[in-house]
Amino acid sequence: MLTLLYNIYQLFIVLPLAFLWTLFICATIIIGSLLGLGKYVGHYPGNWWGWVIIRLLLLPVKVEGRENLEKGQSYVFVANHQGAFDIFLLYGFLRRNIRWMMKHELGNIPIFGTACRRSGQILVDNRSVGKTKKCYEEARQILRGGISLAVFPEGARTLDGKMHSFKKGAFMLADELQLPVVPMTIDGSFIVKPRNKDMGFCRWTTLRLTIHKPIVPTCQGADNVKSLMEQSYQAIANV
Repeated sequence: MLTLLYNIYQLFIVLPLAFLWTLFICATIIIGSLLGLGKYVGHYPGNWWGWVIIRLLLLPVKVEGRENLEKGQSYVFVANHQGAFDIFLLYGFLRRNIRWMMKHELGNIPIFGTACRRSGQILVDNRSVGKTKKCYEEARQILRGGISLAVFPEGARTLDGKMHSFKKGAFMLADELQLPVVPMTIDGSFIVKPRNKDMGFCRWTTLRLTIHKPIVPTCQGADNVKSLMEQSYQAIANV
């Protein structure tokens, strides 16, 4: 009975409000960027967007480890990718000024894609070596400017709930710029909205975010990239 009521609530209240809220946030970002407020629209609207979406769905959120982060420090945040709600969780509850590395196809979505570009998100395009290099150069500029980067190093949402192997890109950036990598463990998102049920109702559960201690580079080069990647994987998996 509770599940039925929750589904009705999602259909008639959450869905229309979330749609209108997303349009409002996208419009705020686009207009704000045109007014020269790019510094602010890259951070605050996304934070509001994620927080409100999760609160509309009445999902409890528990965050541990914020004390591990230093104010004003740029980080490369890496997390496991359980489901679509990972983005809402990190945007709304990490409380850091972050930019995302995301698939370039998202930039083709009307209004949403424009908002992503205007807010400084990195649309990763692997269709050619030149396009890929351009994406990573954008990421370098962001990290040098004091903003942090958020990456799902698995590259895609899990289909089975298990964490899969990491790709090197984020760790290579951290190595090049000698920035700390912060592993984060997300739990619950796979239950709320698994990849194979994108068109279905959300399921109620607690979303948990564990922010692990930063991993500081101890050297530079291939060995450091490998070490950062392995340490991050183990930290995320061992919660």
